[in-house]
Amino acid sequence: MNSQRAVVLLSGGLDSTTVCAVAKSQGRDIYALTLNYSQRHAWELNAAADVAKRFGVKEHVVFPIDLTRFGGSSLTDRTRPVEKDVPLEKIGEAIPSSYVPARNTIFLSLALAFAETRGANEIWIGVNCVDYSGYPDCRPEFIDAFEKLGNIATKAGVQGRGLKIQTPLLNLNKAEIIKLGLSLGVDYSITRSCYDLDALGRSCGQCEACLLRKNGFQEAGVPDPTPYRDPGSEFLF
Repeated sequence: MNSQRAVVLLSGGLDSTTVCAVAKSQGRDIYALTLNYSQRHAWELNAAADVAKRFGVKEHVVFPIDLTRFGGSSLTDRTRPVEKDVPLEKIGEAIPSSYVPARNTIFLSLALAFAETRGANEIWIGVNCVDYSGYPDCRPEFIDAFEKLGNIATKAGVQGRGLKIQTPLLNLNKAEIIKLGLSLGVDYSITRSCYDLDALGRSCGQCEACLLRKNGFQEAGVPDPTPYRDPGSEFLF
């Protein structure tokens, strides 16, 4: 294992892009993994490619996995509407329809295999348990449990060359994440967080991801560079 190699789960969103910037700033050689799981907001794949290029990653793999075959989420089942205009104070009180069953478990499992084949002993992921939508697989206890699993389920782990899951955003709110990213030179205009992007890559401004993102920029006191379908939606708060 090479301690300077790291797999970064890169969705093209605000959080994963910030994680990529943090890993880069700490001298990691980045192997980016983007999952194309047939999500309705597939424009984020373009954003992930832009981010990977911007940070000069060693390798960027886009891995296809069709989670529409399972459904169970408004992100993988287009017959289910994406929840819109949820009051900020209500976000996180219940698990929303955008929850994709076992998504982070699936993603981390693939990242684990990718890391082992590339000689990396770190996986970086942008989970957050402060400003998030109540997903159970964004909690610290999930990350701790998966790290233990990774160290008993792999050749590298049983040979004593263990795995560490890095979660630099875990206890930060969106404003703090944005300030961190800006301090590292992140251009958030190329990122996408929306669950309901249009064909031109413009954000809806109303889903939970958009609401948290917009509020984050407002609390950080910096302009929101996100392209919205409604030109006035960035001024909702």
